[in-house]
Amino acid sequence: MNARKAVFAGSWYPGSAAECEKEIKNFLKEGDAKSVPDRIYIGGIVPHAGWYFSGSIACNVIHHLLSDEKSPDVIAVFGMHLRPGSPNYIMAEGAWETPFGDIQIEKKLADELVRKFSFTIETAQRFTQDNTIELQLPFIKYFFRDAKIVPMGMPPVEDSLEIGKAVADISKRLGLRVKVIGSTDLTHYGSNYGFTPEGTGAAALDWVRNQNDRRVIEAMLAMNPSEVIREALANQNACCSGAAAAAIAAARQLGSERAESVAYATSHDKHPADSFVGYAGIIF
Repeated sequence: MNARKAVFAGSWYPGSAAECEKEIKNFLKEGDAKSVPDRIYIGGIVPHAGWYFSGSIACNVIHHLLSDEKSPDVIAVFGMHLRPGSPNYIMAEGAWETPFGDIQIEKKLADELVRKFSFTIETAQRFTQDNTIELQLPFIKYFFRDAKIVPMGMPPVEDSLEIGKAVADISKRLGLRVKVIGSTDLTHYGSNYGFTPEGTGAAALDWVRNQNDRRVIEAMLAMNPSEVIREALANQNACCSGAAAAAIAAARQLGSERAESVAYATSHDKHPADSFVGYAGIIF
């Protein structure tokens, strides 16, 4: 099988199925304390730090996608750390390894996207090592064992929204039930990231939590993909805003009209330091 290796397994998240399942069950217990409206969810925004820091949020977002009685045929996963001038990326065939087994690529959907848009095509042997998508795959395989994926890297530009919409339209035409996930962390604050507009200490942490991250979260909750990109480029409060925006555009095209907050946290909550990162979980 032409499978892309799970390069972050055993470091950013557990390397065995048994260890991953143990973590997932613990994450779900944490998520039980947070209630969201009972309805069908089409997609979500997930963080992508190591599971120790943000795995619980990502796990519970993806778990909420089980709200539909029918399992999706395919999950489009948007991610990658890209700049406005970066190309689009896609893995268009083969499979991606996870501790629970390989996840197949939905080739029909990927092929139509490649015909319609310009992509740098990744393969099982030639790819960018990037955590944003891989860290979601064990959750996807665990909750949606038979679903396929189309993993894509989306730069923070308006054209990414058109790809998101096309995922929805092409899936409908092919008769595929689809869910969508956008992977992004929020503000990277501190000297480690060269971003300290509010100095250090408690005031800086409060500014990130209640002002800088809040602005981009509000744009996500409003399901305004263009504003998500504008906000992130202006205020450095989302590292993969193109991915989040593409997922929102796809979900809107699929009929979603309302978003819900699942959780918010920062790495400071687990490991207090002057450099830290924000994480949000949103479903729509």
